[in-house]
Amino acid sequence: MKKINWGIIGCGDVTEIKSGPAFNKVPGSALVAVMRRDATKAADYARRHIVPKWYSDAQQLIQDNEVNAIYIATPPSSHIDYTLMAIDAGKPVYVEKPMALNYTEANKMVQVAGEKKVKLVVAHYRREWPLFKKLQQLVSENAIGDIQLANLQYFKPAQSDAELAIEKNAWRLNSKISGGGLFHDLAPHQLDIMYHIFGPAKKINGLAVNRHNANAAQNIIAGNILFKNGIVFNGAWCFNAATNSDQCELIGTNGTINFSFFSSNKITLTNNNGYTEFNFEKLQHVQQPMIEKTVQYFLDKAPNPCTGQDGAEIMRWIDAISSGNQ
Repeated sequence: MKKINWGIIGCGDVTEIKSGPAFNKVPGSALVAVMRRDATKAADYARRHIVPKWYSDAQQLIQDNEVNAIYIATPPSSHIDYTLMAIDAGKPVYVEKPMALNYTEANKMVQVAGEKKVKLVVAHYRREWPLFKKLQQLVSENAIGDIQLANLQYFKPAQSDAELAIEKNAWRLNSKISGGGLFHDLAPHQLDIMYHIFGPAKKINGLAVNRHNANAAQNIIAGNILFKNGIVFNGAWCFNAATNSDQCELIGTNGTINFSFFSSNKITLTNNNGYTEFNFEKLQHVQQPMIEKTVQYFLDKAPNPCTGQDGAEIMRWIDAISSGNQ
């Protein structure tokens, strides 16, 4: 394989800017086909993004001989079906997060990909951002000494009736489609960075409840993780709050590191040397660095930037934390 010719299954909002255009900007990569069940929308996307082919049937796209890699950007409920279809055709897969509805599905995807020796990458794309690479560097250099605790807080006001009337908002609160509420949509980004930097978990506890009757999704979640290296993680998510809050603090024996996942492009470091601020430019296409690494992996030029096993492990954490809704 000398060039990755991508086919996208699910050319919706996430592909408009975050990912779609990047496939033509990465060396050795081209977007050659897109699929959406709504033929009119699929054709419109192809026209606007100058994509040669469009389909309204996923199997037709997968069987297109020109397409040699598949990007799955549909809601989580269909990730397993489309992934297994692509694997069955022998085509490597780049699948959106969360990887699946739950750990069981994610593990099945990993198992089949391994059995059929087909490459599988999960789109935990923040791993490749300069901001989080710098965070990883600061941790590895012991910039704040021996890290003891990671505290995460993420709060958002409840969505209005008008917002929930929009399909792209509504499906995220339907557990049959998303796996859960906004926690399932947003927390994978956060937890994957914790896993990527701190490693395996030894113990996971969680509590999840619904305190907002407008929908059935869990909207207050608390999670605790004890990592095998002894670091303790405390996370709190509230999707029925008065104001927004997006912050994470790493507390070490010699200082602290502060950053956010969604609302800021900086890291602040306070240690024995004083206060330092690291600022990063906003990426035009947030998935482009990860897509570049994925293309290199598919071309046998680099390791897998986020394995199926990694994606499945994050689903195990999500399940463990959110299963406390008794």
